[in-house]
Amino acid sequence: MPSAGGSAEAAESLENLLPLALSRPHDAIASARTVLARGPAYLEASIAHQAWGISLRQLGDVTRAVRELRTALRLAERCGRSEREADVLATLGATLGRAGRTREALVRLDRAVELSRGALTGRVLLRRADVLLVLGRHREALDDLRSAITRLRRSGDQVWEARSRNYRGFIQLALGGTRTADADFAVAEKLYAATGQEFEYAEARQNRGLVAYARGDLPAALRYLDEAGRRFAAVDVVWPDLAIDRAGVLLAAGLSAEALAELDQAIEAEGGTATKRGELLFAAATAALAAGDPVAARERAERARRLFSAQRREWWSVRSSMVLLEARYQSGERGEQLLRRVSAVAGRLDALGAAEASAAHLLAGRLALAAGRRRAADRQLELAGRHSKDAPPMARSAAWLAKALRAEARGEQRRMLSACGRGLDALDEHRLAMGATELRALATGRGAELAALALRDALRCDDPRRLLVWGERWRATALGVPPVRASDDAHLAGELAALRDVVRRLDAAPDPSLDRERRRLEKAVRDRTLRAAGHSSRAVRPDRLDVDELVEALGPTVLVELVEVDGVLHAVVVRDGRITQHEVGPLAAAALEVERSRFRLRRLAHARGHAQLGPSLDVLGTRLADAILGPAQEVFGDRPVVVVPPARLQALPWGLLPALGDRAVNVAPSAATWLRARRLRPPSDRRVVLVLGPGLSAGRAEVLRLAEQYPDATVLADGDATAEKVLRELDGAWIAHIAAHGTFRADSPLFSSLRLDDGPLTVYDFERLRRAPYRMVLSSCDSGLAKPVGADELLGLSSSLIPLGAAGILASVVPVNDPATTPLMLAVHEQLRAGESLAAGFATARRESAGDPVADAAGRSFVALGA
Repeated sequence: MPSAGGSAEAAESLENLLPLALSRPHDAIASARTVLARGPAYLEASIAHQAWGISLRQLGDVTRAVRELRTALRLAERCGRSEREADVLATLGATLGRAGRTREALVRLDRAVELSRGALTGRVLLRRADVLLVLGRHREALDDLRSAITRLRRSGDQVWEARSRNYRGFIQLALGGTRTADADFAVAEKLYAATGQEFEYAEARQNRGLVAYARGDLPAALRYLDEAGRRFAAVDVVWPDLAIDRAGVLLAAGLSAEALAELDQAIEAEGGTATKRGELLFAAATAALAAGDPVAARERAERARRLFSAQRREWWSVRSSMVLLEARYQSGERGEQLLRRVSAVAGRLDALGAAEASAAHLLAGRLALAAGRRRAADRQLELAGRHSKDAPPMARSAAWLAKALRAEARGEQRRMLSACGRGLDALDEHRLAMGATELRALATGRGAELAALALRDALRCDDPRRLLVWGERWRATALGVPPVRASDDAHLAGELAALRDVVRRLDAAPDPSLDRERRRLEKAVRDRTLRAAGHSSRAVRPDRLDVDELVEALGPTVLVELVEVDGVLHAVVVRDGRITQHEVGPLAAAALEVERSRFRLRRLAHARGHAQLGPSLDVLGTRLADAILGPAQEVFGDRPVVVVPPARLQALPWGLLPALGDRAVNVAPSAATWLRARRLRPPSDRRVVLVLGPGLSAGRAEVLRLAEQYPDATVLADGDATAEKVLRELDGAWIAHIAAHGTFRADSPLFSSLRLDDGPLTVYDFERLRRAPYRMVLSSCDSGLAKPVGADELLGLSSSLIPLGAAGILASVVPVNDPATTPLMLAVHEQLRAGESLAAGFATARRESAGDPVADAAGRSFVALGA
């Protein structure tokens, strides 16, 4: 049992326990146990129990932490030292705040302020600011922190000054002050490093990640948070704030399902910290809403709101109420009652200074428009359109959307179009900051509504030129900028090599442990790529379509761009400088015909004996043409054609359409992409590379015959077709031909691959090229497939080669019959050697294969991409 008294020297030596509790909580608990086992005096025992309580709080066991701290307070009162009592009161108050017992917390902290003097007052004020932060009372918290920093700096208390700056930076960030927040975090980081505070240094790195996130630099944010996670793990701490922050970044990147999974896992792991449980539930509700699951969003938001209400945390409670209302809207609810509730919550969010206020006003504006309340809508959209010049790109884009909706409601067409353009410009800035192709593609989803507003206006005005321009403005944008090169990333190359080896061994013999290793390596590759820094928006400008340049470049060629507006497909045709628009029909009907045709081609590829079962390819082609092109197919004449389909129709076997079957047809993700491909010039070094993957008997004959056509070609086969050798030879080649088994991964399209001797060559491997081959023939199943993502983007094997400098790619959109493909490929190369373009050579080769149903099906299964 503790005794009275206790020397100042002993107490001073024990004071090191308190910073240790925050730096290495497990070590602090062990030391506290040792101290208490000696039966120390009240003073020393109070310090030991306080350190134990702080350590338990850091480890998430708030209930036991409060118990230890109450013991520490009783012992502090008995030793008769007011400064000891004040310090324990402050720790207890801060911990009660974390437990959601904010009323008692503030009472304890106010008493601690009264008892303290000098630097100790600074430490107490920091803890009170912590509780005020939990309550969302940011301005009061800032006042306490300013006073605390002044006192602590004067006294030379580096650890507590760092803590105060860390808190102040966090509050400034919540209020939109990214610059001042980062300055505070940077100072705190240096002070933590100088004083050996490992846990709190990790917190500072985490907060630097939040600043990067607020500025829109998502790759940098993920890198900071990854480092923080490693540092927390090094001191054996699971930190729920890290899961919340990482999920926020994933949401901003468009990875809502991943964010929700991470948060649900953190909720399951969270122990007795009521405040953190509520915050995790709130974050999970937001993620569920972004993932399109309003039922899950309502359930989590309601649980969070109840917790926050019980904890008297108005700032958090009102924000949870807003998520509940957004979930109701997403579920289809409309009407006056919802409008009144959303308007009221928007007002409360404004008063609280919450960042969600703008989104609340935007939703209120939408509801008012739907209810015919034009005046109310105008006011709400005006409030939603407010933003500062230094706001992050996504916030600016949302504000421009509100301005566009307001201008549309007022009939101010010019102002509406200007707002749409400014909003998409802001999103360009956001997506260019990301190095990963996947993130750039996903980011476009946020601009879909802005683009749709402008497209609807072009239709209303019956302006086909404007329909073309706005259809291009937000299509295949991820392919419109140079990729961030991964060629010098040795770590990534090593992980890809390890992945190839694991997949090769799995193909030989299934093994659960190898499959787990495959998943681990795929995650490592993807995570590393997602964290790649992007381009500066000043250094790189995305492609913008110049219609006059397009018309001149087309010459006698006809371009047909398919644009979807509100579920209806429209064809914009450019012929001889004249631009016309034709309504085709429902996009859903077109997508159904695409799947029917793909199913038929798959059957024909491997069912020669049943080739006559089902509708003929000509019947399917006619149906498909009517659903995809409608009246536009009547204006092609006998001209070459460039087709620009929406992402949802990219898997279409264009050779089936009677209007396109006998002509040169290039398929491009956008008109701007086609123009860029057409500007490319072939390399002066006319290198030809022929690659044969394993397990292809027909492919062997194909490559050997091609080697006869190209006697100087580099041939990689029979063990030499390894990833590093193939990539080295492909880089900058004139023509490359790869005969290999192809695999399309709909679950993760950037792991779509071609099978080589040492394993799969994925999209991530191709992105390591400095320049893709000028022309590339992929004699592989499904090599032309890509997954539609974002607004109108594609992720897949062939689409990845377009921004890398490939002018033309021949690839299949369905599985093909290998023996039937060989004569087609030989004929294509014969035409290329004669000087024909890839599309023209392919058209000639396809005509020569007519007559044999299986060979005909193979010919119609490939598409010529690019120019």
